[in-house]
Amino acid sequence: MFTQSMFTIIENKPIVRDVYRLALSGDASAVTAPGQFVNIRLEGFYLRRPISVCDWDASGVTLIYKVVGKGTDCLSRLLPGAELDLLVGLGNGFDVSKSGQKPLLIGGGVGVPPLYGLAKKLAAGGKTPIAILGFNTRGDVFYADEFRALGVDTLVSTADGSMGQKGFVTDVMRGLTDYTYIYACGPMQMLQAVHGLTRTGGQFSFEERMGCGFGACMGCSCQTKYGSRRICREGPVLEREEIIW
Repeated sequence: MFTQSMFTIIENKPIVRDVYRLALSGDASAVTAPGQFVNIRLEGFYLRRPISVCDWDASGVTLIYKVVGKGTDCLSRLLPGAELDLLVGLGNGFDVSKSGQKPLLIGGGVGVPPLYGLAKKLAAGGKTPIAILGFNTRGDVFYADEFRALGVDTLVSTADGSMGQKGFVTDVMRGLTDYTYIYACGPMQMLQAVHGLTRTGGQFSFEERMGCGFGACMGCSCQTKYGSRRICREGPVLEREEIIW
């Protein structure tokens, strides 16, 4: 069950172009699984801003977000010491019990952050995950070193070939055949392409515009093989087998 709490900004700084790391101190006990998200209230904006949890512990959460509009631009200007009103523990996260020994994690752009928390959880459970992180260019690459610091075999692709393998995450994925399960988060086109190449079970985390963030407004509903699902409530993580493209 999600909670509403006040958090204090510890750090809010850019890590690559237009991408910021936001460290918040507060009660994060409502976060129970990687892949969940928070919804941030910003003064002067009617709707909260949903952002996936990158990492968390008992003392707070770390979020990574991209400045794409007025709301995230406002967020990027807040300084350490400022307080934020958060809904915490939202959404259905990744189920690590289905991973097998060697799961494959695929992230594109700002789909990478929730996979860091997942990789941390899997590594702590004795699993040996492989991560493929996809970006447009070298200047957009972030958190590859943090994944490697967890002991995760981490592969990078860039669309222009300026770092790692040239192309998309699917170009790297074609060279891997011995993974036991797949977890993915990123743009819709990326998820669809990954889905088409996947030969195991898996879980996909979807990005969607949200109104309330906790299932009341039905604004982020999508159709699956098992009926209507709300991305904010039954998602953002959906089973590969239930997705309708």
